[in-house]
Amino acid sequence: MKIPQAARSEVSWLRALIFTIYGTSALVASYFPLFYADLGLSRTEIGYIYAVGPMISLISNLMWSYASDRYRTIKKILFILLAGQMLMSFFLSMATQFSVIIFIIALYYSCFYPVLPLTDSIAISTANRHNKNFLSIRIFGSIGFAIFALLIGYVLSAIPSITTMGLSMIIAGTALFFTFFIKDQAASVARVNFSGILSILKQKELLWFLGCVFCLALGMRMNDAFLSITLHDLGAGKEMIGWAMLLSACSEIPVFLLLTRYGSNFKELPLLLLASLMFALRFMLVGMSDSATGVLLIQLMHGVSFGIFYVTAIRMLTRLIPAQFQATGLALFTIMWSSLSGLCSGAFGGMLFEHFGRENFYFAAMGTSLLAFIGFASRFLYRSKPKTQSSTTTTMNE
Repeated sequence: MKIPQAARSEVSWLRALIFTIYGTSALVASYFPLFYADLGLSRTEIGYIYAVGPMISLISNLMWSYASDRYRTIKKILFILLAGQMLMSFFLSMATQFSVIIFIIALYYSCFYPVLPLTDSIAISTANRHNKNFLSIRIFGSIGFAIFALLIGYVLSAIPSITTMGLSMIIAGTALFFTFFIKDQAASVARVNFSGILSILKQKELLWFLGCVFCLALGMRMNDAFLSITLHDLGAGKEMIGWAMLLSACSEIPVFLLLTRYGSNFKELPLLLLASLMFALRFMLVGMSDSATGVLLIQLMHGVSFGIFYVTAIRMLTRLIPAQFQATGLALFTIMWSSLSGLCSGAFGGMLFEHFGRENFYFAAMGTSLLAFIGFASRFLYRSKPKTQSSTTTTMNE
């Protein structure tokens, strides 16, 4: 069946918006830390700045999602948030003192973090309305992240890094332009059912799962915050940092596609055990590596670590939580995987990196991944034990 021209146009503009918005994510994740370092901030101060984002996201996501529900619009909220990113980027380009930077970056993050879930909400609604696969729209975010990470690296290697905020304004402005051509949605992201929080937190298996997620996320967020600093300290230029981000983003795409199609053939716990080990091995290798090229190639492990974990974790979460509390469960998962872990890794990771060095920093990240592995393994053995005992009893009776 042929898709009407209006529908194709709507989907195309939305893909362009998602492509550009994830370009901003590449800039924030990979090049903002270098911008701070070039201003002369210490590793500890950079860690504090990184910690501000997850802390702000706990409030800003709820606030802007509520505003979207209250006024029944996503498009106008996105317009406000992207305009806010442009304005805060302008102020950041002039700030040099740590106290001023951390205040402005808090305002920037309050406009940055809510954009992704709101955009995903429009993408889901659009995909459902036109009978398309959500992944066929969302995958342009991963492509945008990869391409922007590479291009920004080459741009910043040719011009002073102080222009990082200029690029931020250009990318946000481009995304803002695309919002004029997307179709607004009255419904926003699913509301969190606060009355269900106590109900689902009574599930011991869910608490164990979230604890393991938090341990694994600590190492992941430590790496996110200081990978570009690590490459820079090893002598990598900004173009090589772009290649590292490109390899990471590209490595997860085939894993996402394969697990979406074949992941149900495998049990969740073995996949989570594999992902935890791959995280630990990845961080150990980065800690041991003494060359930027080595760290660059290690980024290919992102797909078999993060890719396997993320798809499997979402699948397990939907199994553990009743349908009526799905939004609440996803919110708790996001808090553990992104917000709380990012806050802790930023606040303490910077001090660890500065006072104990890169090697011990990554060995600590490896340690948190191994803690997650032990947690998943204990649950796997605990669930297998009753079956073994039952089998033994049956044999004896025979």
